[in-house]
Amino acid sequence: MGDVAVGARSGHDGPEEGPRHSGEPAPAPSAGGVNAAPDPAAPGDTGTPGEQAVPPGHAPGAHPQTPGANPQASGVNPQAPGANPQASGEHTTAPDRTPGEDGAQPPQPAKGKKQKSFWKELPLLIGIALVLALVIKTFLVQAFSIPSDSMQNTLQQGDRVLVDKLTPWFGSEPERGEVVVFKDPGHWLDGEPTPDPNAVQRVLGWIGLMPSADEKDLIKRVIGVGGDTVECKGTGPVKVNGKALNEPYVYAGNTPCTDDDQGGQFKITVPEGKIWVMGDHRQNSLDSRYHQNQPGGGAVPVDNVVGRAFVIAWPPTRWGTLPVPDTFDQPGISQAMSAAPAALGLAGAVPIVLWRRRRAAATSGTPVGTRVSGGGTAG
Repeated sequence: MGDVAVGARSGHDGPEEGPRHSGEPAPAPSAGGVNAAPDPAAPGDTGTPGEQAVPPGHAPGAHPQTPGANPQASGVNPQAPGANPQASGEHTTAPDRTPGEDGAQPPQPAKGKKQKSFWKELPLLIGIALVLALVIKTFLVQAFSIPSDSMQNTLQQGDRVLVDKLTPWFGSEPERGEVVVFKDPGHWLDGEPTPDPNAVQRVLGWIGLMPSADEKDLIKRVIGVGGDTVECKGTGPVKVNGKALNEPYVYAGNTPCTDDDQGGQFKITVPEGKIWVMGDHRQNSLDSRYHQNQPGGGAVPVDNVVGRAFVIAWPPTRWGTLPVPDTFDQPGISQAMSAAPAALGLAGAVPIVLWRRRRAAATSGTPVGTRVSGGGTAG
């Protein structure tokens, strides 16, 4: 009989190792010179670290795919559920996705009608702008240029002022102290040089983007309105309804009144529906004082007033408002306003007195209008 190698026991009973076939490597000798073979794993026994159980019928070195084993050990990358296909370095192709799924961008819709070019829309935009400018000039605000020094130092030559044209449409009339623009009431500008604008300036002036050269307008300060009595004696001060004006806006070095025989000395009652105007540069202004020999006696019809200048818009260094000076708000300067309360009180008292007299007459039996003797006062 041939020799049979008997393996060492692991300390418990079990099936013995089968005979070793030819060609299989011999097990390593044990410390006692006896060959030792790994003991097959018993149920519930995990074996010692580093040892691997070899089932019967499998050659050593083979790695069966047991549950829980790492499939990467053999270099095979199965596409199992939950497995990472990128682990083996192989490239996979993602399945088709519907638009909007997993962040996929939906297909872009086809472009509609091509937008119009800016240059094709430019004429329309310019036309709208011109219409708006014309409406603003006609009904709201208009710019005027100052061509002379008659309103120094309030206004300088070359200033641009904005004139309110809206309030006159609602019945507003000029008030004392306002700076107003008005149309020539009758030959005030005779002999004055007339500018000769080019075609572009004429168009811009017509739509209100530039002062119009064709319009003969003047700008002065309102001193008196209809019903006021305005007077100048000597060098001043100017008096309105007997009240002297304190005029700090008068050009430095000028006197409020001009002592001459050409119109600087006057006393006039302004007709209703007209205004009396004077320039702030008193000794360099041909205003109402020097047109008393013309129709209207130097007063300007309210209908000729274009509007009130309320702000200096150009140049930027001269920007500022044009308020009404405080001197025109002094008590008693407006005779119409001071007489109004008394007139209203009288108008309200008359009907009451007549009603009480009729009632008293009806009670006493005496006809209305009959003189009643005695010391009593009727009603």
